[in-house]
Amino acid sequence: MVKKRNLVLYIILSLITGGIFMLYWIYSLTTDTNTISGETDDTSGGMVILFTIITCGIYGLYWAYKRGGKIDKAKTNRGESASNKGILYLILYFFAGIISIALIQNEVNKFAE
Repeated sequence: MVKKRNLVLYIILSLITGGIFMLYWIYSLTTDTNTISGETDDTSGGMVILFTIITCGIYGLYWAYKRGGKIDKAKTNRGESASNKGILYLILYFFAGIISIALIQNEVNKFAE
């Protein structure tokens, strides 16, 4: 299962480290969303970081959009109604990535035990 993460602490650490900690956060979120959606063989967190660096952040936009789909799939698997927030995550990631990541983490925290 996934681990509940402290949003405030992760945001502060990301800001203090100039975004370096955010790379770890993205890695963790990738693993967690793959786990809750049941798609553990999907792109790993390390590959997401590599692709994002290679594409100068463009892959991060795709990543944020895909997290919405994975969270929806996890909600559907639990019998909950899904509301596709992929577009919201994409737009927010474009303007302020940390806000999008925090919203994704908030949704993932709901699956933590």
